Amino acid sequence: MRTREGRTALILVLAFVAPLVACALLAPFRTGIASANAALVLVLVVVAAAATGRRSAGVVAALSGAAWFDFFLTRPYQTFAIDDRDDIETAVLLTLVGLAVTEIALWGRRMQARASAREGYLSGVVSAAELVASGSAPPPAVVEHVGRQIVSVLDIDGVRFESGAGRGRAYPRLHRDGSVTRRGIVVDVDRDGLPTNDEIELPVEFGGTVRGRFYLTAATRIARPGLEQRLVAVTLAEQAGAVTGVSPAP
Repeated sequence: MRTREGRTALILVLAFVAPLVACALLAPFRTGIASANAALVLVLVVVAAAATGRRSAGVVAALSGAAWFDFFLTRPYQTFAIDDRDDIETAVLLTLVGLAVTEIALWGRRMQARASAREGYLSGVVSAAELVASGSAPPPAVVEHVGRQIVSVLDIDGVRFESGAGRGRAYPRLHRDGSVTRRGIVVDVDRDGLPTNDEIELPVEFGGTVRGRFYLTAATRIARPGLEQRLVAVTLAEQAGAVTGVSPAP
């Protein structure tokens, strides 16, 4: 935790200092460089700060860039006053563009992270399907592999499998449509997360028959897997259902 906080602090310091350094380097050439061109250089600095994935770094870089642009590159020099209307507009636009670029960069990182996550989900389903189709692994190994994939997809603490029709009492349940219910009431997983004080039942079905159940544990922290993740977990469980013994449905 301290290491992460220290890294964040360092990034924020660099986000503040980088525009200062850039403006100081441009200052000797300010009479020959258009304000708009200098502003574009600072936008690149803001993009670099936003690329760290921290909104605060992009915001700090944008505000720092506007301040040092005013100090070094607009008349009167080495003050935070601006006399020229065009320079005022450039400083304002620099701030706004810097903030907009920060949001765009963060949006791009989120899209990339989602695409990477989807690729990981698909890889997990494919690997489980290949084990089932090849018949090279015994059923317990397939079930264990599927269990690990479910833990990874849902970002929970653990999972265990029981064959048969269950233990005769009502557990919170993850359904085939991705919804989660507890005592018949739908749980808002996106808002409240998965239940933490009880195991969550995920029926293992194949061909319309319940062949067993995974019991999911999310006790140490609140996990909020999205609908897509929950549907992937259901699909993975079906792969285990293809190799487990048939038992009467409850």
